[in-house]
Amino acid sequence: MRRAGAVVRYEHQISKCFAAETGNFGVTPEGHNIALARTAPALAQISAWHATSSHPFLQYPDRNDDLHELERVACRLRERFKKIVVIGVGGASLGGQAVTALMPLADAGGTPIAFLDNPNSTRLEAVLAGEAETGFIVISKSGATAETLAQTLLALDHSTADRFLFVTGPGDNPLRRVASELGITVLDHDPGLGGRFSVFSLVGALPALIAGLDAGALRRGASETLETLLSAAEPAGAPPAVGAALALSMAQQLSATVFMPYDDRLLALAYWLRQLWAESLGKDGQGATPVVARGAVDQHSQLQLYLDGPVDKLFTVITVGTPSGGPRIAGKLAAMAGVDYLAGKSLDELMAAEASATRDALSDAGRPVREIVLPILDEATLGALMMHFMLETVIIALCSNIDPFNQPSVERGKVFALDNLRHSQS
Repeated sequence: MRRAGAVVRYEHQISKCFAAETGNFGVTPEGHNIALARTAPALAQISAWHATSSHPFLQYPDRNDDLHELERVACRLRERFKKIVVIGVGGASLGGQAVTALMPLADAGGTPIAFLDNPNSTRLEAVLAGEAETGFIVISKSGATAETLAQTLLALDHSTADRFLFVTGPGDNPLRRVASELGITVLDHDPGLGGRFSVFSLVGALPALIAGLDAGALRRGASETLETLLSAAEPAGAPPAVGAALALSMAQQLSATVFMPYDDRLLALAYWLRQLWAESLGKDGQGATPVVARGAVDQHSQLQLYLDGPVDKLFTVITVGTPSGGPRIAGKLAAMAGVDYLAGKSLDELMAAEASATRDALSDAGRPVREIVLPILDEATLGALMMHFMLETVIIALCSNIDPFNQPSVERGKVFALDNLRHSQS
């Protein structure tokens, strides 16, 4: 049985993934039950990791000892700078982007944050030529990521070192050498924490605090999802295991998995999830390609393929249940345009109708689709959902005999990139 305090902040609706509703490509109850049973050892492994504190991403949701100092750092940065620019790529950036997308929820004390991830001279020059009171946070666990180093060195050449804060792993690395020479403050990146699993550490918590968001609530939501899994009497009681079983039961037919949020505040989450899925599961000839689709925009660019193309995808539609309000379309103007169905409607109601239509159209066309409904979208709910996807991904990996925490082919690509740069100098 679940221990007291276990909370699920989202609805995980999977009925339209089953053959009874979607046809031959859907999952049978028997197949899903078999896949669920396969997840039991993975859940036991996660519980053992949690008990022995062997994987930090499972420990940060219950931590609060570091938040006071991080809040002090955030306050100093907010007081000094009108804007903060985070330089980092991949896991050093995507989690922070996903969290700070909630900034409209923040109090008036939040400071705007921009992210420099993909190297681009025009974009960097615009940042450097912009607001003089800009601070920089550079995040790289290795301290040697070429894209991050290049942008940091260029920014340092046009700014004063006292406007920078570095977040990097312990030990000697290029970022720490620069910091030592220039007197730049360095915060330690947890050496046991991979970038795509780092959002609940200072990598995501510090940008959240700068933006005026509640990093404690973000962790609390994650802790609730983790608690639900740890206290589940059987895999069926753990939503991440239920989701993992869907992917496992369709693994032989699944070539892509589509993440489609119907709220722009969740678009960055989808890109974070794409990295989590791809780098954790794309190994040894296994793994479905993760695709980000933006609802409702991509109904006008991708839906034709989804409804009438290959039947080889699992769809995850993410919606927010409580409308945020906003203006309503005047009946007189709607009548003038001959679109009475829009009279009195808000944009939130339009998006809700679009999401339901996409879900039902996919199901009617025989495409398995699950819907994740967030009754409200706040820091705790986002943390709960991010932990759900982390756990779901790890469970799939463990059931597929894959190490979810490494990325050997990414490292190989970095070697080739450095070789190209060295050869271009000769």
